Amino acid sequence: MSPRSASVNEELRRRSRERLLRATVELVDERGYEATTLGDIADRAGSARGLVSYYFPGKRQLLQSAVHRLMHQTLASALERPPHTDDGAERLARAIDAVLGLARDHPVLMRAHMAGILQAEGFVQCQEQQRLAALLRDTVVRRGVRDVDTAYPLLRALLMGAVFAVLLPGAPMPVATLRAELFQRFGLRWELGVPPGDEPPGGARGVLPDQSARSVQPRNRLK
Repeated sequence: MSPRSASVNEELRRRSRERLLRATVELVDERGYEATTLGDIADRAGSARGLVSYYFPGKRQLLQSAVHRLMHQTLASALERPPHTDDGAERLARAIDAVLGLARDHPVLMRAHMAGILQAEGFVQCQEQQRLAALLRDTVVRRGVRDVDTAYPLLRALLMGAVFAVLLPGAPMPVATLRAELFQRFGLRWELGVPPGDEPPGGARGVLPDQSARSVQPRNRLK
């Protein structure tokens, strides 16, 4: 039997790595971070235990990559779902809804992810995170915001803060309230994306229809 080509080996490694990422999401979502071992993840993925260490330096890094992959997939799916649109405001609304939806639908997983970011290892600059960042930045560009280099990191920080607020044990904030604040800040009408109700909290429907996307400038702070 002839040896496998480099391209075949690369594809097998990619699939093996993705199985580990998918298994991590499933198990942490089901059991929590502490109750999930690397052996459990390898077993769920159908992989040898040594492969986990080959691809990832530790469980925290594995979890961050796994969640960033899920976030990228969720965001990409939301942006491209029918009907397809190139409208920047609609795409940004979909992006905000996608991220808030992950916090709402996967609280155990996202709480573990956020806790990991605050650990000593900090933020992992993995390939999954880079794909997510590129897609989110492109969404800001399509919105037509004047200063993308300011608006993109601000959006990222505000989304991260909103996820923390949704997941805060004992004092979570409603997704609708956080959505309304983010939509107002970035000049988005409430009916864009996937609104959780006909009206935003308080009845404010966001910017006036004649406001230009390019004139939208982020405010200095959350209310």
